[in-house]
Amino acid sequence: MSITRPRGFRAVGLPAGIKAGGTADLALVVNDGPRDTAAAVFTRNRVQAAPVLWSREAVADGRARTVVLNSGGANACTGPDGFADTHRTAEHLAAALEISAQDVLVCSTGLIGERLPMEPLLAGVTAATQQLGSGPEADEAAARAIMTTDSVPKSAEATTPSGVIVGGIAKGAGMLAPQLATMLVVLTTDADVDAATADAALRAATATTFDRVDSDACMSTNDTVILLASGASGISPSLEELTEAVRAVSADLARQLVADAEGASHDVHVIVRSASTEQAALAVAREIARSNLVKAAIFGNDPNWGRIVAAAGCVPEEAAPFSADDLSVTVNGIEVCRGGGAHRDRSEVDMTPRETLIEVDLGAGDATGDIWTNDLTHDYVEENSAYSS
Repeated sequence: MSITRPRGFRAVGLPAGIKAGGTADLALVVNDGPRDTAAAVFTRNRVQAAPVLWSREAVADGRARTVVLNSGGANACTGPDGFADTHRTAEHLAAALEISAQDVLVCSTGLIGERLPMEPLLAGVTAATQQLGSGPEADEAAARAIMTTDSVPKSAEATTPSGVIVGGIAKGAGMLAPQLATMLVVLTTDADVDAATADAALRAATATTFDRVDSDACMSTNDTVILLASGASGISPSLEELTEAVRAVSADLARQLVADAEGASHDVHVIVRSASTEQAALAVAREIARSNLVKAAIFGNDPNWGRIVAAAGCVPEEAAPFSADDLSVTVNGIEVCRGGGAHRDRSEVDMTPRETLIEVDLGAGDATGDIWTNDLTHDYVEENSAYSS
């Protein structure tokens, strides 16, 4: 189970006819309360889809009762008509649930630039409200309905020491890059918390999980992570306790996003140590993670440390001060570069495991930062060259 494991939630996923082929493409998550606390974070892309614009306004008061999500169309770059479609969707669901449209959050994912087919979508919303349930089947159905190029549904859950439960579902398999990723994530908890606490927990959790996934340096127009709190447990955990549980679920989902990245054959963990600040470490880690030369080398099972140090050197000195003569690189436990030059033979590195660990020591301080990415494969090119066909 995942999103309905916390008390006070129901969910459903079903085919509404938005996507061809009769696959599931519409999901609902409903918070039955007694609380209707909500928080959300969104893409920082300047081009934002209509559902992002709507949901950003709707969640501003820290309240929401439900989330409706569709795959098969992003409803991005569709102008005023696209926003009207989002508004109409929220109004339609609100009427069915007898709540305010301002308590409805909307998420969409799929191809940019095309209007959604509103007649089947709204009919699907009506059908979904009549099929809401809880348990593993409802959770998996909702997780499957939001998939686009994902190969598997993604879900996770955690329980705090005080007994509060956090669950979550996510979609995303490409365009994974801060801020957030090409992903939709719904997190639920039965914690009895106010909006300020939920917002603080969510932002702290995403900062060290979803914001550190960087598959291909591409930022989506629809990225959304929502946290709903029902208060049904009657337990009010501390901010620290709630944050840790939200972080645990977010970290689990973030790793699942990397593992399902389009065409990837390696999951790559880049850790930069001995930096002047955490931000400096993250800047270097992100530069390495975004290097197509590094990613292609990993696809070819080549621990080419020269490409790694070259990528590190692309970071401006003001962002990450270090000396090239102090750089060291370890790949899968073998230190192939020390003091800016060759050390152990790269042939000693075993590149066959799915997970590749790149550790870079800058010799410039005590701070550490890390990024998850993946390699660049032929399948990634094939997947994204034919996405709209």
